[in-house]
Amino acid sequence: MKKIILKIDGMTCSACSSGLEKYLLKQDGVEDALVNLVMATASITYDENISIDDLNRFVSEAGFKSMGEYNILDDKEDNKNISMIINGITVLLVLYISMSHMIKLPVIAFLHMKNHPVNYAVCLFAFSIYFLYFGRDIIINGIKNIKYKSPNMDSLVMIGVLSSFIYSFINLIFIIKGNNSLVESLYFESICMILYLVKLGRYIDGKSKEKTKDAIKCLVTITPKSALIKRDDGELEISIDEVKKGDILIVKPGMKFAVDGVIVKGSCHIDESFITGESIPVKKSVNDNVVAGSINADGIIEYKAINMGRDSTISHIVRLVVEATNTKAPIARVADRVSSIFVPLIILIAFASLIIHLIIGSGINNSLISFVTVLVCACPCALGLATSLAIVVSEGVCARNGLLVKRSDILENASKIDTVVFDKTGTLTYGKLNISRIYNYSKMSDDEILKIVGSIESLSSHPIAYVFANYLTSNNIDKLDVSDFKSISGMGLSGNVGNDKYLIGNNKLLKKFNIKNDFVGIEDKLSSDGNSIVYIIKNEKIIALIGVRDIVRDNAISVVKKLKKLNKKVIMLTGDNETTATIIAKSIGIDEVIANVSPSDKADKIKSLIDGGDSVMMVGDGINDAPSLSFADIGVSFNSGTDIAGDSANVILMKNDLNEIYNLFDISHKTLKNIKQNLFWAFFYNVCMVPIAAGVFEFAGLKMNPMIASIAMTLSSITVIINALRLRKWKEK
Repeated sequence: MKKIILKIDGMTCSACSSGLEKYLLKQDGVEDALVNLVMATASITYDENISIDDLNRFVSEAGFKSMGEYNILDDKEDNKNISMIINGITVLLVLYISMSHMIKLPVIAFLHMKNHPVNYAVCLFAFSIYFLYFGRDIIINGIKNIKYKSPNMDSLVMIGVLSSFIYSFINLIFIIKGNNSLVESLYFESICMILYLVKLGRYIDGKSKEKTKDAIKCLVTITPKSALIKRDDGELEISIDEVKKGDILIVKPGMKFAVDGVIVKGSCHIDESFITGESIPVKKSVNDNVVAGSINADGIIEYKAINMGRDSTISHIVRLVVEATNTKAPIARVADRVSSIFVPLIILIAFASLIIHLIIGSGINNSLISFVTVLVCACPCALGLATSLAIVVSEGVCARNGLLVKRSDILENASKIDTVVFDKTGTLTYGKLNISRIYNYSKMSDDEILKIVGSIESLSSHPIAYVFANYLTSNNIDKLDVSDFKSISGMGLSGNVGNDKYLIGNNKLLKKFNIKNDFVGIEDKLSSDGNSIVYIIKNEKIIALIGVRDIVRDNAISVVKKLKKLNKKVIMLTGDNETTATIIAKSIGIDEVIANVSPSDKADKIKSLIDGGDSVMMVGDGINDAPSLSFADIGVSFNSGTDIAGDSANVILMKNDLNEIYNLFDISHKTLKNIKQNLFWAFFYNVCMVPIAAGVFEFAGLKMNPMIASIAMTLSSITVIINALRLRKWKEK
């Protein structure tokens, strides 16, 4: 199976998107299709037997136009400012000609409705022809969508406008023949006004939709357009498109890394805040990976190009975010189903209103006004924007705040989660051993002891030895000379520094060398906190005890508290032994621990929780977490986790910050609330406006004309847009 995202032209409302989606799904070879109204895209999964040309043809047959494969950088709205201003002035002129006499304004003499009815009628006719051309896309799309049995907003406007035009044109002929009484039965100005307001509404929609894509576009434009490449005769600035895999590139202080790569010479501090959210620059040196778009804070670096273009980290993130906007939350499908019957229902109501008004003797003029008003005031646009716009805005908010959400339904489903399951190592903890506590019983400082220990441990390959060796490296501490180094299997190390002999290891060393242990209580205390204990012995005397353990993440405790306040059940699921797991869980505030489980057992535990009625989010970072991440309702992985864990997860925490889990719940809650508000106002508008337009309340003096209906329709969409854009103001708590 292949997958492509096509840019679609001609969609104006949810009836368009749902109609295109249904048509694509009917075609042989199309496995799945999801159409996004806001992004104006169609995400299509198809088999090898059909080509992109076939897909473009399917889109055309459905009444729309495929603009080729979607590229966020090419996704720019046409600059229609001048056109809208000129046509706005023109429509005001039309209104002045047709209504100046009604509001006691000076009338253009040769266009006076009573004195020169033919001039007046022909002038408005000419303007209506111009505006029919101006709104020709609406007319053409409306006809196409009726032809392909998927009527939409354009179809409603098209029927109303052409009905008014034909009726007015017939009256124009009679006026030219001398029947001047029909001059008040012309609706040419309504045609101009309706088409302009519909186009104006879509222009505003387009500008607003562009704002929803800003966060995604910012990601794309982070990377520089050029790079410095190393040549035999020096360095040369080249276009980013000229960089090839394996090229050695140079980046100087203040410059951005042009592509993903690995450092081959030099060291520096790198600002990766655009992707991790971490404002403090990270030190990197030879063999460390660098990401395109990150900034070199100091030092001159040479690095080998590894990934560029579509293969880069940024491109991968952008693709995931765009693909996420092309999935649908369950609540969005409800709106699609409503929209699919909404337009045909409105057409039926409009014709029913026309016929009833004729039957009760309202006359052809009033009956036609009611017919056109119903068609124009109905607004499936608001229904279509209600969910899709909120989802796209929220996806942008997530991307901007380091939350990579792969599917938009996650933003809805997160609100249903009642159980959050955490892996321990690498998730609730950092997954790396660290020095947690030093008990110093010597006259040396802690730093002096660690310098000696690090110098000896650097000669060993034991995992605990790495902790001390790394301490020296990260703090730029030079190693001391060590002589007579020995590794004592299962116990520790020995070595001489200067004239002193040191033993470093566990309590078995004490027994082997008959050293009295007066620190059993301290050892028990460190052990109860989950530490591995390292004794430091100088010349057969214990001078220090050092606790080494996997450190709990900084905000793990606060995040667990926040989740409990949201009434989420929190569980630790780990392959570690029960004693260590329980100690860590208790320190964090987690009451339920499932320990000593294999990767397959983890997945079984997740399944059993789901079978028991829980809605489960699994948070993990390792290969052993991949199965359980896949089985969970929502799988969450750290950006620092293994690739397979990231592939299995629905959400990736780009900042490697546990608080992002709480943020996900908060954004989900606000997104769902916003969608429900949008749907309410969209439905409420139509429930109120359509009966008024149909003349149900004429007995009470409450009625509407087509121009007012078109204004109301535009305002309903703008209301939904403004409400959805409020989500952009979300801030982390």
